[in-house]
Amino acid sequence: MGMAQERGRAGEALAAAYLELAGCTVLARNRKLAGVEVDLVVADGRCRVVVEVKLRTRGDYGGPALAVDRGKQQRLARAARALADAEEGPVRVDVIAVELADDGARLLHYRNAVTD
Repeated sequence: MGMAQERGRAGEALAAAYLELAGCTVLARNRKLAGVEVDLVVADGRCRVVVEVKLRTRGDYGGPALAVDRGKQQRLARAARALADAEEGPVRVDVIAVELADDGARLLHYRNAVTD
């Protein structure tokens, strides 16, 4: 596994731990929905959440949240529709941005970041 993949997995683990501390239940990691691999699927009460995790070590390109471009947003929305078709209850898409710096990591949680 390459360094970028290891960092990505670490970012996903950090995001999963954060969500569990926030009261969510992690249901799946790296799940395929409608041909789209989503980083996490969590339960937030009755709501099912498709979570995209973006980790960046440099912020000079706008940071990790801006890496979720229009194409990625469309794929995440397609995955959320597939999850809504498969399970009961509301579904939303969240983005968790992890920014690494010399003094630690900063995690930003964008709830309902992608809408149809």
